[in-house]
This record gives sequence, structure tokens and C-alpha cells, in this order.
Amino acid sequence: MSSATESLSIVEGSRSRLAAAAVFAGSTATILGAWAFEHIGGLAPCPMCLTQRWFHYAAIPLALVLFVLTYRGGSSGVVRGGLVLCALILLAGATYAAYHAGVEYHWWEGPQACSGGGMSSDGVLPNLNSLNVVSCTEAAWTLFGISLAGYNVLLSIALGAIALWGARAAS
Repeated sequence: MSSATESLSIVEGSRSRLAAAAVFAGSTATILGAWAFEHIGGLAPCPMCLTQRWFHYAAIPLALVLFVLTYRGGSSGVVRGGLVLCALILLAGATYAAYHAGVEYHWWEGPQACSGGGMSSDGVLPNLNSLNVVSCTEAAWTLFGISLAGYNVLLSIALGAIALWGARAAS
């Protein structure tokens, strides 16, 4: 290999590494922020809020593995495919968050789970002692007229775009 080609490979690996690190950090910060609003701020999440977290829960370990692979000399095809998968996960999450934001702004109806039945505070098991469900139709918190679901849309799109940017470098 010529030195110009080797330098390009280093740059491509750095870009993929940076993208994986950004997705890992951004999704982790999103989850930590959600937990802080819930456990420190006292904002109970609705069922749709809890579902929005799943996309970040999936992206976090995948991005971490990809970050490590960029240091360990992992296959560029694997890194590229993993970053594309991260992008798809995050863009699916952005779509779901947009749906939730639309429910909050009363642009369309939400799922039945948002108006009846009870969930435990951790969102895992039904709470049979209390049927108090947080409504998905009311934003628990807004800043500049944008709800947390709206901010999740923006953040998920940005992280998905970063993942695609990193995937392009891994080709």
C-alpha cells in the first residue's frame, strides 16, 4: 500500500470511530436524561415515552462494539453495516418519537395503552394496585414549545445522520 492509501484508511477509521463514539455518547446521554427527568425531576413517563427508549437501548451496545472494532482493526464492511444498522434503529426511533409528538400535539390519536390500564413505575409489569397511567396525549415538559418527544425526534435524526456519515467513511 502507498502511504497516501494508508493515510486515507486512518482517516476513514477515525471518522467511523468518531461516528460510533457520537452515537454511543448521544444515545447514552438521552437515556440518562430521560432517567433524570423521571427519577430526579419526578416526571413519570407514559407508555410511549418508555417505548422510545428501546431504540437508544439497542443503539448503545451496538455503537460501543463498533467503536471497539475500529480500534481492533475490524472489517470495514462490518463497521459500515453496523453503522447503517445504528442509523436505521435511530431513524426508526425518530419516526416513533414523531408519532408520539403528534399524539401530544393532538394531530392524531394515540394507542389505547396510553389511556387505560396500569403500568408499574419501571414500565415492566402491570401494577394491579393502581391503574394510574400517564397520558401520552399531554406533554409532561416542554421547552420553546417542543416536548421531550420532539427533542428525541431531533436528536435521533442527528445521531442517525452521524451514523450514516461514519458508514460512508468505512466503505
